[in-house]
Amino acid sequence: MRYWDWKKEKRIRLANQKLVVLSGAGISAESGLQTFRDHDGLWENHRIEDVATPRAWQRNPQLVLDFYNKRRAAVKAAIPNACHLGLVALEKHFDVQIITQNIDDLHERAGSSQVLHLHGEIFKMRSESNPSLIYPINEDIKMGDKADDGAQLRPHIVWFEEPVPMIEQAIPIIQAANIFVLIGTSLAVYPAAGLIDYVPPRVDKYVLDKRIPATSYFSIIPIEMPATQGIEVLIDKLQASIL
Repeated sequence: MRYWDWKKEKRIRLANQKLVVLSGAGISAESGLQTFRDHDGLWENHRIEDVATPRAWQRNPQLVLDFYNKRRAAVKAAIPNACHLGLVALEKHFDVQIITQNIDDLHERAGSSQVLHLHGEIFKMRSESNPSLIYPINEDIKMGDKADDGAQLRPHIVWFEEPVPMIEQAIPIIQAANIFVLIGTSLAVYPAAGLIDYVPPRVDKYVLDKRIPATSYFSIIPIEMPATQGIEVLIDKLQASIL
């Protein structure tokens, strides 16, 4: 077999390999989106307990709506960064599946074709009584906005103290990974953080973050850089495996 035929065959084989990415707030932060864990753990001077729990919604739904309306406006103003775009470029060589803890749509706007949102989506809203009644939303949600069942509409966000239904879809994706990449997450929020335990043991595990989180895995390949810089290193390492 000629050398270039062998390379072509290897590229075809790699195109069928599943590269699974678990992304967190660090990638969105580089597009200017703040997180709950910036500085003193607050976001726009609100505690998590006041704006991101079912009890907060029961206590003061207007405050919760105001908080997420502002987040929605911030996401609309943000643009995908080099890391988002780099992950799209990897689709030329791999079957890239992104599992994100982020509620923004920056992966989709960058062009990623397979994105699973663990914690909901800022551009969706749902009935407060029926989680299956979900609608798109680009502007503000207001008190008095009703779902088809007559219930108040709330952000389609998984709040703290609520179950994470998409975790069941994420687990088999992780288990099928041929390559695993962790980007911009400290692995501090469960159950999302526990997904790394489902990565097959012999799979290469790249960790891209400006501060590598503590992990019991010894086989990780650390890239201790901000996401927008580290993505170039990741692409170089992955491309080297193609040649």
